[in-house]
Amino acid sequence: MEIGYTFQNKSLLNTALTHISLANEKEIESNQRLEFLGDSILSFVVAEYLYHKYPAFDEGRLTEIRAASVCEKSLAEASRKMNVGESIKFGKSEKVCGGKDKDSILADTFETILGAIYLDSDIETARKWIMEHLIDQIDLATALDLRNYKSEIQSYFQKRDKGTEVVGYRLKERKGPDHCPVFTVEAVYGGKVIGSGTGSSRKRAEQEAAKKALLKIKKR
Repeated sequence: MEIGYTFQNKSLLNTALTHISLANEKEIESNQRLEFLGDSILSFVVAEYLYHKYPAFDEGRLTEIRAASVCEKSLAEASRKMNVGESIKFGKSEKVCGGKDKDSILADTFETILGAIYLDSDIETARKWIMEHLIDQIDLATALDLRNYKSEIQSYFQKRDKGTEVVGYRLKERKGPDHCPVFTVEAVYGGKVIGSGTGSSRKRAEQEAAKKALLKIKKR
C-alpha cells in the first residue's frame, strides 16, 4: 500500500484498515468511526476548494460537482491507485466475498485513512493528501459540468431535422444510499433511446446520456 503518508501513531492506521467484519469477529474497534470523520473532512475540503476556484458557480452546481468528485467510484479508483485493498483487514466472511475489490469498501477505506491522517497530523496535511489523490477526479467532474452536452445534442437534431421535437430524458433507475445515489437516465428522441448515462445526480446522468448519444452520432 502506497498512501503517501507516514503515520506517527501506527495504531490509527491499523484501525483505519480494520473492516467491521474483522472487528465483529475479534471484538475490537472497526474503522467506521474514522469513516464518519473522514467523510466530513472530505466534504468540507472539496467544498472549500470549489467555492474558491469557481466563484461564478451557484450552490446547486457546486453541490453536483462535489458529489461527482467524492462519489463511490472516484474514491474507489483513488484507493486502487494506492493499492489499499491489499492492506484492508477483513473477517472470514468478507474475505471470502472478495471485499478487497469492492468499490464500496475501497471508497469507505479512503475516508477512514483520511480520518486517521487528520487525527495523526492536522487539517492542512489532510487537505494536501486529498488534493494529491483526488484532484484529477475533481477536475474531470468540473469539465463534464462545464460542457453542456444536452444543448449540443438538441442543437444537432434541430439542424438536421429542421423541426421542433426535443430530446427527452427519462429516469430508468435510482440506486445507492441517500448520501451517494446513482441515477441512470435514458435520452429519447423520436420515440427511440439514443443514449444512456449514469451520474451522482439526475442532471449529471442526463448530461452523460446526451454525451453518449453525441459519441454514437460522431462514430457514424
